[in-house]
Amino acid sequence: MRTSMLCAAAAMTALVAGIPAHAELGAAPTWPASTAGRATRLVQHVSSAEVPYVVNETTLNGGTVVREYLAQSGTVFAVVWRGPQMAPLNTLLGSYFPAYLQGVSALHAAQGGGHGPANVQQPGLIVQTGGHMGNFAGRAYLPASLPQGTSPDDLQ
Repeated sequence: MRTSMLCAAAAMTALVAGIPAHAELGAAPTWPASTAGRATRLVQHVSSAEVPYVVNETTLNGGTVVREYLAQSGTVFAVVWRGPQMAPLNTLLGSYFPAYLQGVSALHAAQGGGHGPANVQQPGLIVQTGGHMGNFAGRAYLPASLPQGTSPDDLQ
């Protein structure tokens, strides 16, 4: 409960100050974002009482909406995005980005090359991307970090 209140206070501070926000998968949310010039809007959603997590929603300049799922500990366990531009996965995935790149490379090599939707499934990381020009979507999550009572289908 105390962590949720601290997260709510931080979110409200960022919202009022108009400071860009971003989170990194497996880490704490970060305010302000290190990338200058990216205007964001932060909206906080609190999950139902049965599932203890908070969702921070950020709209990037290009219109892409990013939802960051935070456990009670304040750690981001999932990130979901949808919008006209691809989300900055290098920022959102943080230290998991190299594993994602490796998984995508292996997936595309197995398919004979190319680009397109990807479903990277590794023991500690799931990243699903798809869409087309002007309509991108995806999600990334840490399966072992999903709070009890939360399923991947809850991450929307």
